[in-house]
Amino acid sequence: MQNSLNTRSMIFTLYGDYIRHYGSEIWIGSLIRFLEEFGHNEQAVRAAISRMSKQGWIESRKQGNKSYYFLTQRGQKRMDEAAKRIFKLQPEKWSGEWTMFTYTIPEEKRSIRDELRKELVWSGFGLLTNSFWISPGDQENQIQEVIEKYDIRSYVHYFTAQYKGPDESTRLVRECWNLEEINERYDEFIKKYSQKYVIDKNKIEKGEMTDGECFVERTKLVHEYRKFLFVDPGLPQELLPAEWLGDHAASLFSDYYKALAVPSNRFFESIYREGNELKKVSGYDVLNHPLMANNEQ
Repeated sequence: MQNSLNTRSMIFTLYGDYIRHYGSEIWIGSLIRFLEEFGHNEQAVRAAISRMSKQGWIESRKQGNKSYYFLTQRGQKRMDEAAKRIFKLQPEKWSGEWTMFTYTIPEEKRSIRDELRKELVWSGFGLLTNSFWISPGDQENQIQEVIEKYDIRSYVHYFTAQYKGPDESTRLVRECWNLEEINERYDEFIKKYSQKYVIDKNKIEKGEMTDGECFVERTKLVHEYRKFLFVDPGLPQELLPAEWLGDHAASLFSDYYKALAVPSNRFFESIYREGNELKKVSGYDVLNHPLMANNEQ
């Protein structure tokens, strides 16, 4: 039996890669059916959905005797942010400026410290010294959201600045992030999926892989790759080591995703339409997915 945390994580993957393109809403029966493909039972799905609702990621509505779950504004924003980072194939250009964020949270608000740290890590910040976080580039919007979410305006300061030494900016990177460890994780991803990609691509071309099997493999692929959002800060090219494997992993992910995209979407729609109105978000077509477009460049 899968635990609720794993089930919850898989539900996030389904919302991010599929459901958000269909109005961000799904009937609970369809969601249970999709999760069965990965060994998650109905009890685990309902427990995970309940937890996500309490955390403010989703809301529910009733239509007759059916319950539908849709992303809240907060949930939709997080999915859009995650998709933008997942499907980004190349690091962004760097202005040379750093965003610096520091806080002193009083004891009566100490319960939010762990959540605040998680939000900062998610947004690409690294801890330079105690309660002093840095990130290359402009992070003002992310900081303002964190300030408003946790009501900590009186306890924080943030700046934009250039590093003047005494060493290179790469020293700050080494002190804030373990790029060697992240690179090792990328290496594991590449070793695991390089062979799978070749095998599955050949199967698809020969008609030896069902739509359902493609759906499972694509979902597992995205589920695995999106874990890098929690460990890789998405540093600009100028701050990455010469032997960085993130670009190779992104290219492999793109190619594999593209090979699985069409048949997996067919399977998703075949199940989805059983309990939901098949209404795609205007303009959405898996063949016009940003990843596809980027992959053609």
